[in-house]
Amino acid sequence: MRAKSLLTEAKQIETAVTLINLGARLQVLESETNLSYERLLRLYKEVSGKSPSKGQLPFSTDWFMTWQPNIHASLFLNIHEYLNKAAEMDEIDTVIKAYQLYLEQTQNQGLEALLSVTRAWRLVKFIDNGMLTLTKCSKCGGHFVSHPHEISRHYVCGLCNPPARAGKGKASGAIQMH
Repeated sequence: MRAKSLLTEAKQIETAVTLINLGARLQVLESETNLSYERLLRLYKEVSGKSPSKGQLPFSTDWFMTWQPNIHASLFLNIHEYLNKAAEMDEIDTVIKAYQLYLEQTQNQGLEALLSVTRAWRLVKFIDNGMLTLTKCSKCGGHFVSHPHEISRHYVCGLCNPPARAGKGKASGAIQMH
């Protein structure tokens, strides 16, 4: 019985270290592990070399609805949904793997990752609680993050119908077409 708890604790520490290395906030670690606040705080300082950020986690679905964040959130969530169906993993491991694949995709495209691991984790919570959903674009057929009350039959994504100023300014993190 004791060995099992040591293995469980080791897995929890490994999960916490991975999340810290990805830039997760302390509240995410507290939510996803059974480690005490004091141990997580010591672990955070040891792994990152600094104290964790203070303050509340972002708690608004609105951020995910703006043009570029929606595209990034949709990419992450499609990866997450695929892993959920294709692999037997704990939920937090699915979030971690999906986020790592999201980072890989953005880096391969030469894009800045707009989605932090904390926002990605929060997005999954919003989906699980029915506050956000994936809706199929009526033009391209891709699935994009949207509000659950969106009229899906006429939904058009931000890639098919970008805002008027989309891609105009480099400083705004515009997607560069090569």
